[in-house]
Amino acid sequence: MNSVADVQRYLTGLQQRITDALEDIESEQGSVKFLADAWTKPEGERLQGEGLTKIMEGGAVFERAGCGFSHVRGPQLPPSATQHRPELAGMPFEAMGVSLVFHPRNPYVPTVHMNVRMIAATPASGAPVAWFGGGMDLTPYYGFDEDVAHFHQSCKDALAPFGEDKYPRFKRWCDEYFCLKHRSEQRGVGGVFFDDFSELGQARSFEMMQAVGNTLLDAYLPIVRRRQATPYGERERNFQLYRRGRYVEFNLVWDRGTHFGLQSGGRTESILLSMPPLASWAYQQRPEPGTPEDALYTRYLVPRDWV
Repeated sequence: MNSVADVQRYLTGLQQRITDALEDIESEQGSVKFLADAWTKPEGERLQGEGLTKIMEGGAVFERAGCGFSHVRGPQLPPSATQHRPELAGMPFEAMGVSLVFHPRNPYVPTVHMNVRMIAATPASGAPVAWFGGGMDLTPYYGFDEDVAHFHQSCKDALAPFGEDKYPRFKRWCDEYFCLKHRSEQRGVGGVFFDDFSELGQARSFEMMQAVGNTLLDAYLPIVRRRQATPYGERERNFQLYRRGRYVEFNLVWDRGTHFGLQSGGRTESILLSMPPLASWAYQQRPEPGTPEDALYTRYLVPRDWV
């Protein structure tokens, strides 16, 4: 079994590689960099631990980009973490992970989310139980088949060494998870998602988690570079802000990671780093048929096979 130190070393290195890559893109048009905010949960709080939240705001390419690492410990697993493991309810636990959301400025560049994590609990028997979770998903405002196909192909390639069943299974899981059930509407075009995963054994399951984390830049940055200079106007910007409102709804109402952090007494400012800097809502707004905005609903926000 891999040690906690091995997992932490991988996750902190992943965070650094990803934020370095985004700073490289921003450096081509300005000098905006990530603010690094190290934090500690002191003794006496419900949750103990530490982390590093990295946030970049006001960039030429990324209006807001957050990438956080956390390593926390607590006396009782919260309900959101024991949904599929009721025998561990109330057990001491530790959790660590990297979570990111990048909100681009240009409406033709999609938002991306990724999370990779490990949770370990100690049941009454005393033998630690660990499992992994993670995935990535793409949320475009204006859809392009080649972008979505590239993103899904990257996910499929990353999972291929771990079994032919993994991509279709995790792709379906992603479609089911990233759904605004109160609207019967997908959040985006999906990707892959897995949780409570240890079926390959600890070492191999950890390798699979790493494969997902390692493919984020290859899956996303080519899309950013392809779309970041696309001209846009007020119409596209307003639609982007309206669709960002859906992102907020999902994160607050349905996201298990958000619920886990808030229920366990996590650091609120870091938990909510996924929120966009601006968003809007409108009553029963629906695009005109045949428009690019309408195509988002009719072609892209419908679960389908992209590769």
